[in-house]
Amino acid sequence: MLYFGRLKTALIVGVCILGALLCLPNVLPAPAPWFPWRQVHLGLDLRGGSYLLLQVDLDAVRKERLDALVDSARQTLSGKYRLLALQGGDHVVVALRDPAQAQAATDALRTLATGSTANGAPEFDIAPQPDGTLWLTLNNAALQARASAAVQQSIEIVRRRIDSTGVLDPQITRQGDSRIVVQLPGVDDPNRIKTLIGTTAKMTFQLVDETANPNAPPPPGDAVLPMDNDPNAKVVVSRRVEVDGADLTDASPGQDSRTGDWVVNFVFNSNGTRRFADVSTANVGHRFAIVLDNKVLTAPVIREPITGGRGQISGTFTPQGATDLATLLRAGALPAPLTVVEERTVGPELGADSIRAGAIALAAGFLLVVGFMATFYGLFGWFANIALLFNLIMMLAVLSLLEATLTLPGMAGILLTLGMAVDANILIFERIREETRNDRKPVAAMENGFRRAYSTIIDSNVTALLAHVMLFVFGSGPVRGFAVTITVGIVTTLFTATVVARLLMVRWYAARRPALLPV
Repeated sequence: MLYFGRLKTALIVGVCILGALLCLPNVLPAPAPWFPWRQVHLGLDLRGGSYLLLQVDLDAVRKERLDALVDSARQTLSGKYRLLALQGGDHVVVALRDPAQAQAATDALRTLATGSTANGAPEFDIAPQPDGTLWLTLNNAALQARASAAVQQSIEIVRRRIDSTGVLDPQITRQGDSRIVVQLPGVDDPNRIKTLIGTTAKMTFQLVDETANPNAPPPPGDAVLPMDNDPNAKVVVSRRVEVDGADLTDASPGQDSRTGDWVVNFVFNSNGTRRFADVSTANVGHRFAIVLDNKVLTAPVIREPITGGRGQISGTFTPQGATDLATLLRAGALPAPLTVVEERTVGPELGADSIRAGAIALAAGFLLVVGFMATFYGLFGWFANIALLFNLIMMLAVLSLLEATLTLPGMAGILLTLGMAVDANILIFERIREETRNDRKPVAAMENGFRRAYSTIIDSNVTALLAHVMLFVFGSGPVRGFAVTITVGIVTTLFTATVVARLLMVRWYAARRPALLPV
């Protein structure tokens, strides 16, 4: 256990040197923009920035599904009803022209369920009423599944939108059943981010009903929507979505070659290309509305079939407006609106104070540990202190390699690692003292000390490692940051305390050959 060959020694020294090199990006600028320069990022509490708590509108999820159910039922029953409408905000009422067709209508409506609950129940229930109508009510389990999926989808879309703005290392996590926490380090004015996040960006392509009066109640199956650039101007569009914005594969800002105005160019996938070609071929000479969040961006006349799967959105766009809209379309539409229920801004001065306080705590903790080990274990204590220094270097190197985010709890984890790191050395040194008291020779005392302490060190660190891995898996936010630093610290501690410190002791003994050990 005390023998170190040249290759083994070179590997240990090489790992330590590599760790020191990986720490350099945290103190030196990148030599070139293309060079992989990985470093530890500072979290919101250290760097300053903005904190947003978002609420997903789950009522909108229910209403959207019910509206879709109304449209699907209207097409399925195909005029066999005298009344079909959403009533009370929680169910759809269907009144048939011929009550004798109730069973046939029920069977036809059951085919509209797009999914089922975990226990195999239908997505919605159909209940006949004493007045002869049918009530379609969404199943609670199905609603909860849709709501949970909507929150998770919102998190991914919010992440894509924020990433496209260039914000470095945002933290986006779920809180409870319907809330999302967004932390934006380095962002002092989050207004543009809030606008991007809060915009649903649900784009649809719908035909304009050119025969309807926009100032009168719309016919069944139509809706009156305002123009985006002029809320007083109204357009009557069919509720039927001809092409969904979900079929977009790309969107980018640009300028019209003829007018120089800013536009947004978009590209469809194969499904969107086919549907767009079909509807434009069948409706040449008619207006086709591009609708974003229930507002008509533009409603041009289809001059000729559009079969290439590419299009252009024109309007009164500014360069920033065109860029933001393209960003929203690329990221995808939110399944439900988001509202900001809490907003906090952490100034850079407070972050600097936190860094200063954390650095003082780390320095004080390091010096106290160094003093303790030097006082109680002499020269071997100094070997442990050198190993402790390499432990901190290795921790920072691994965190840099992972491009981890360092927060105040993370700094607390590093400080706690300092105390945990020397526990292994203390166990080894106390074992060596016992062997020395039993009149063991120096080589035998060191050999037995390491061998007898090794299993205890492994057991204690592995159990701590498992505990903090579980903390990372089931925790969130600052708790996960704390767990990451402790987990990395445990791994580096096992290396430095049992390998680096042992190498230093062995090299010292080989050079001095003392009759007594200084422990």
